[in-house]
Amino acid sequence: MNRRMIFHILGKILLVEAALMLPSMAVGLIYGEKATLSFILPMGLLCLIGFLLTAKKPQNKDIYERDGFFIVASAWVLMSLFGALPFYFSGSFNSFIDCFFEVVSGFTTTGSSILSDIEALPYCILFWRSFTHWVGGMGVLVFVMAILPLSEERSMYLMRAEAPGPIVGKLVPKMKSTARRLYGIYIVLTVICVIFLLAGGMPLFDSLCHAFGTAGTGGFSIKNNGIAFYDSAYIEMVLAVFMLIFGINFNLYYLILLGNIKEVIKSEELRWYLGIVGVSTLAVSLNIMKTFKGQSFRYAFFQVSSIITTTGFATTDFNVNFPEFSKSILVLLMFIGACAGSTGGGFKVSRLIILIKSFKKEIRKLLHPRSVTVIKLEGKPINSTLSHNTLAYFMMYIIIMIVSVIAISVDNFDFTTNSTAVISCFNNIGPGLGVVGPMGNFGGFSWFSKLILSFNMLFGRLEILPMLVLFNPMAWKKKS
Repeated sequence: MNRRMIFHILGKILLVEAALMLPSMAVGLIYGEKATLSFILPMGLLCLIGFLLTAKKPQNKDIYERDGFFIVASAWVLMSLFGALPFYFSGSFNSFIDCFFEVVSGFTTTGSSILSDIEALPYCILFWRSFTHWVGGMGVLVFVMAILPLSEERSMYLMRAEAPGPIVGKLVPKMKSTARRLYGIYIVLTVICVIFLLAGGMPLFDSLCHAFGTAGTGGFSIKNNGIAFYDSAYIEMVLAVFMLIFGINFNLYYLILLGNIKEVIKSEELRWYLGIVGVSTLAVSLNIMKTFKGQSFRYAFFQVSSIITTTGFATTDFNVNFPEFSKSILVLLMFIGACAGSTGGGFKVSRLIILIKSFKKEIRKLLHPRSVTVIKLEGKPINSTLSHNTLAYFMMYIIIMIVSVIAISVDNFDFTTNSTAVISCFNNIGPGLGVVGPMGNFGGFSWFSKLILSFNMLFGRLEILPMLVLFNPMAWKKKS
């Protein structure tokens, strides 16, 4: 492990986080809020530590895959610790654990909250809370790669460690150019979302905060009643469509820019993704028809889009108002999640495809032992390593969630609350069922459970392996 190079890159990341707090300070100054001062000390600490870590350039600049995993996991934990400080110094939260939970939920684009009165927060804190969604959506390290000079090899290892989904592809030969193009597309789509929300009568501040939550598929709202506060079918449809857009692999948008529409249409993952959304929307819409009458499609489409993209916005308390069949569909969508290479969380549609095809392959082997079956994804054969990695990820995914449910059960909440709290946090969704439903919050959990759920969010967002590397003592050794 090249510790000096790791610390050097982490120092640069902390300096970037200090710069990312500037827009929130500007918001506080515009509104003349005392809470603006809560950003000064965190920014000062970030700059001091960042300068100390980057003051001396390391002679050996080589990093390897293990180092990449370690950097990514460390960066997310450090950014969360320092990112929680403005919350803590503003006095809007009861404890640092609550602040840490909230900011981890922000950066990991989960959207789970411990707050019961969101509207009581100062504007600058609300902005920082929503802005963490936007920063974490595309990835903290992707942003760093886009603006800082890193070698191609180092960039690749960081990208692999942070990119969501089982397949990481380059848009262009250089990873730095890839990162810049990804963020270019991300920014343009975010601006378009803001414009559409403004056209629907949503105020500028509200539009920005909700666009951040939509783009990052995070789900923090600035209203206690969430999107239901606006009671606008137009705003709900805009957000539903943009949630789906941000849940699609960003590589496809680059192909659209190149005019390669045929490749986009051929995308197997995209067809599965849209097919699941369509079938789920129809099923939920029919199931809630008696309750919502002529508005059933409106509520079904919004909630399906929100859950499968792991955004977590809500226009109704589906925990209370949806029948059991519809709630069961939403829980299944929590597991599935969005596409690989998107800002969405969850297991990912591509992994689901690989698992299903792997199961089909095993059944064929039983029936026809001599047959040779090749698993294909996007029309291309995938190697056995990717298939085995997907199965291994699935096993770790299930084991971590089971252990987490048992761990937080010490707080004595009902099984529905405990299980969906873990599912929603690990899959970066936000609301669950029971006490943590869309109109509830996570404030009732103990500090121990909040820490467990916070690390569930980090494990889910970084897709397990980087966090396992961080907590493995073997990874800290200089030599493998």
